[in-house]
Amino acid sequence: MSVDLTLDPRIEDLKQRTRSFIDEHVIPAESEIDAHGAGLADDRLAALRTVARRAGIFAPTAPEEFGGLALDHRDQSVVLEESGRSVLGPAVLNCAAPDEGNILLLDKKTTPQQREQYLAPLARGEVRSAFSMTEPSPGAGADPEMLATTATKVDGGWRIDGRKWLITGADGAAFFITMARTSERAATMFLVDAGHPGMTISRHVTTLDSGFAGGHGELIYDHCVVPDSAVLGRVDEGFADAQVRLGPARLTHCMRWLGAARRAHEVAVAYATARPMFGGRLADQGMAQEKIADNEIDIQASRLMIWNAAAVLDRHEPARQETSTAKVFVAEAVNRIVDRSVQLCGGYGVSYDSPLPHILREVRPFRIYDGPSEVHRRAISRRAVRRSESGSLPGDYS
Repeated sequence: MSVDLTLDPRIEDLKQRTRSFIDEHVIPAESEIDAHGAGLADDRLAALRTVARRAGIFAPTAPEEFGGLALDHRDQSVVLEESGRSVLGPAVLNCAAPDEGNILLLDKKTTPQQREQYLAPLARGEVRSAFSMTEPSPGAGADPEMLATTATKVDGGWRIDGRKWLITGADGAAFFITMARTSERAATMFLVDAGHPGMTISRHVTTLDSGFAGGHGELIYDHCVVPDSAVLGRVDEGFADAQVRLGPARLTHCMRWLGAARRAHEVAVAYATARPMFGGRLADQGMAQEKIADNEIDIQASRLMIWNAAAVLDRHEPARQETSTAKVFVAEAVNRIVDRSVQLCGGYGVSYDSPLPHILREVRPFRIYDGPSEVHRRAISRRAVRRSESGSLPGDYS
């Protein structure tokens, strides 16, 4: 069976318009962020979003009924990669984590009332959100089975108690999708509005990266009582329902961060081409050529793995193995690409005269976020062993 890697003309046009928008409007705005933060003032973000809407590239993953483009996973990969070429791009286009993943989850699991109350303003870019699952040790992290936050049934609703940690986008989020244990072996998701009695943001967790709007917060749920209407999806089926979000969201991380790595590579190649060295150019030196070539290889391999996983998701298959292998490979490839780019640029690469320090800081946590590489490797290996035990060939997913 042949594999067609050509883009539909409509998507090729969307790709070019997104690239032009990032180059002409978003990258120049990077001068407004300092060495310790990647946020834009609210009025500047709103202004750039207005331009993105006019350009027809806003909210590429959101439903059409709320002004989005409703692209499938393969087509998303093209646009989100282009958006990721700036640390500001995904937020401007309303396809940044965690909102992008939450839009997908809400589109699949909300009641009609929840859809209007939560999905509509999020998809339109009027509010931000957070996915509240990770907990401080010994609670849930890479192992969700260690979930310690509880939701106890009370008259007319549920009482949530527990602590959450490293919750991306917490500061300024309008609502939180909160995972809590509702029985010994099961969990449920709840929609909790910001400022709801019993839920507080206790502190900001300072991290290596700074590109996520709202940073990363620690939350306390103390007798936080929510009504039955706050249940998102099915009671006791939270882990299963969340799979709608988790696989695709780790793949969209790959798309955006591949864009960031591409930007680093673009900067490095341009620098090496212009930099005189040893009677020629840096780009003519063998060791520089090796780094440039290895970056080209990692970019192409990463994109093909993303497109393959996207194609499986577009067939409405789980794609657990495909998204896990893509997550591990792309996360590690992105770090290699950016590191080589910094090395090629020398002093320029470690100075904030270039965008490389910002990019380097942002991509390093990618090997941890959405599941550490080691956890995904464990899952990948176990699936391969199970396939062998069942008589199938490991590595054969046809």
